[in-house]
Amino acid sequence: MRVTGTGHASMRIDTAAGSILCDPWVNPAYFASWFPFPDNSLLDWETLGRVDYLYVSHLHRDHFDAKHLREFVSKDATVLLPEFPTSEMEDELRALGFTKFLRAPNEQVVELDGGLKIMIQALTSPTDGPIGDSSLWVEYDGVRLLNQNDARPTDLTVFAELGHVHAHLLQFSGAIWYPMVYELPQAAKTAFGKQKRERQFDRTWRYIDDLKADHVFPIAGPPCFLDDALWQFNDIHGDEGNIFPDQSVFLSEYAKVGGTNGIVLLPGSVAEVTTSGATTTHPQPVKEFFANKRAHLEEMRERKRGVIEAEKASWRHPEIDVLAGMKRRIEPLLDESIYLAKGVGGPVRFDLVGYDGESVESIVVDFPGKQVRPYADEKVRYRFRTERALIEHLLFIDEVDWVNSLFLSCRFSAARIGQYNEFVYAFFKCLSTERLQYAEGWYDEHERAVDAEDITLGDWVVQRRCPHLKADLTRFGIVEGDQLTCQLHGWKFDLPSGRCLTSVGHKIRAARTQTP
Repeated sequence: MRVTGTGHASMRIDTAAGSILCDPWVNPAYFASWFPFPDNSLLDWETLGRVDYLYVSHLHRDHFDAKHLREFVSKDATVLLPEFPTSEMEDELRALGFTKFLRAPNEQVVELDGGLKIMIQALTSPTDGPIGDSSLWVEYDGVRLLNQNDARPTDLTVFAELGHVHAHLLQFSGAIWYPMVYELPQAAKTAFGKQKRERQFDRTWRYIDDLKADHVFPIAGPPCFLDDALWQFNDIHGDEGNIFPDQSVFLSEYAKVGGTNGIVLLPGSVAEVTTSGATTTHPQPVKEFFANKRAHLEEMRERKRGVIEAEKASWRHPEIDVLAGMKRRIEPLLDESIYLAKGVGGPVRFDLVGYDGESVESIVVDFPGKQVRPYADEKVRYRFRTERALIEHLLFIDEVDWVNSLFLSCRFSAARIGQYNEFVYAFFKCLSTERLQYAEGWYDEHERAVDAEDITLGDWVVQRRCPHLKADLTRFGIVEGDQLTCQLHGWKFDLPSGRCLTSVGHKIRAARTQTP
């Protein structure tokens, strides 16, 4: 099995029975904030795009690059489609010209022509990607590969049971806006960032230990930030709280926990994987490349400056009445929402900075009141500050997912009172009836579900499944004193009260072991 690195989470898998192109991303994403690093735009995409199969793991725009899929990927390719709860991915791919689809039953092995086998695991909670994320398992002639990309399943048992895996490709770096955008003292940002960076690596080590593959390939990050306003987010400034470590940092941290089987794929690197080993060739020495990371980024910044400026010029739509547009888009969904609106539980404020960089229009999404209205000097739980032009553009293009567009762009600042509230982001990810109804149903189902099984962790008896996303706490739960941490997502619980310390609305069942 040949694996060609094509940048970020993208790769081309070649076997004698067929080829699979995974998650090709080349063009800037999220309001021209994210670019692939190392740069992959100079690869021979005409050739790379002539494949038998296409696999797109989910609709995040650093995985689903519509422009690139339209221009460079053969429409004769059969799409390996995850079993997602909505039809959005298939609809978008059909609009790009794809007509052949293999709808893979969830977690079932499918044999393709020539003995090539695949299995797709689809994750379908409202917090998994944009309503869904997935992983791809591939086997040919006894060689097995798992492309986990940035999916976060509770465990990898379903793949391990299919036989020993020889190549495991998974995320290790950050892909979020926290804590950088929060209006906090720099010392606090650094401390929170350091915690998140450590949690990211801890989660990666657990997945690696789950599968015990022969070779581990760090993929799906980090992006790079080439706009001058976002340049500080690149991990080149000696900030120990930066959440975007690169592949060379992965190898260094992996070595500290005994890892010796890591392989980095640069764009154009080729790994020949067999049951007995892997031979990798690179377009340039990996250590030398990352030793000159700042120079590569600076060269990319100058080369892409025109691309960024062209994107920015397209965002302003002064003809749009933002308040009226937000009312039309959001108020019908507030009327439909039960669980998400109750979960948010208060008003959320948007401060929109005008074209002059100084004037501000403040708009409130009032979840209890089920309306969008001008801000009235009340206390709000969440406040977002961003350019008016960005909201204009979201309304202009009828964007249904403001999380995986505006928020992932990091082109905003945020403040909140109290704990993190996942329902805020779940709602703004679901600005369509189809998405909202699915999310409401998912929360309804999990609200009614009773997790009766208990386990013992240290001096505590707790429910086995994390109240957040049902991770198995026998694997991910760590108890320190009276506090439990689920290391899959870093959520914390106060055991004496059962209260979630990370977010609202997620109480855990717990009792000391000596308590009858």
